[in-house]
Amino acid sequence: MTPKSNSISDNISKDRLYIILGSAFGLGLCPFAPGTCGALLGVLIHIVVAILLPIEMRMVVLTISFLLICVANHLLTPWATTYWRSKDPSHFVLDEVAGYLLVPILFHHGKLWQIVFWGFLLFRILDIIKVPPARQIDRNMGGAWGILLDDLVSAGYAVLFLYVLMWIGPQIGLDKALISISD
Repeated sequence: MTPKSNSISDNISKDRLYIILGSAFGLGLCPFAPGTCGALLGVLIHIVVAILLPIEMRMVVLTISFLLICVANHLLTPWATTYWRSKDPSHFVLDEVAGYLLVPILFHHGKLWQIVFWGFLLFRILDIIKVPPARQIDRNMGGAWGILLDDLVSAGYAVLFLYVLMWIGPQIGLDKALISISD
């Protein structure tokens, strides 16, 4: 093999690795709703941590996972924008994974299924509609920070809504279906 062909195969291997990582192990390659599918990796991480780890380790592991995904988002953004020829490629979903993970880091009341279901649903709806300032960040801020921050703002809004659900549930008799803080 010539040195040039090694370089080409190295680039193909690097691209494959980056596609796997940037698409959340292929979830973001889904032909419909790639961001929603990609965010499912965050849900999986959350569920595995909540089920397998003792309570005193959960927040630490979730936070470390969140930070690692944010770092990966920043490191892979230049490659992703070039590879997919878009300033915010739809198949590059580390921002959605990080956005979902911020929800259980900031809100840890109620049952696991309630946090996962309502947190995921609210995060995805708010990330899709982009309530200001998420919309302005998405439109005006480029690069890794722009890709990531609009999702983190949407996650913050989702957390606020979760607190509202936790408060309003007992008021309307739906605390078992919304967010229940008692067993």
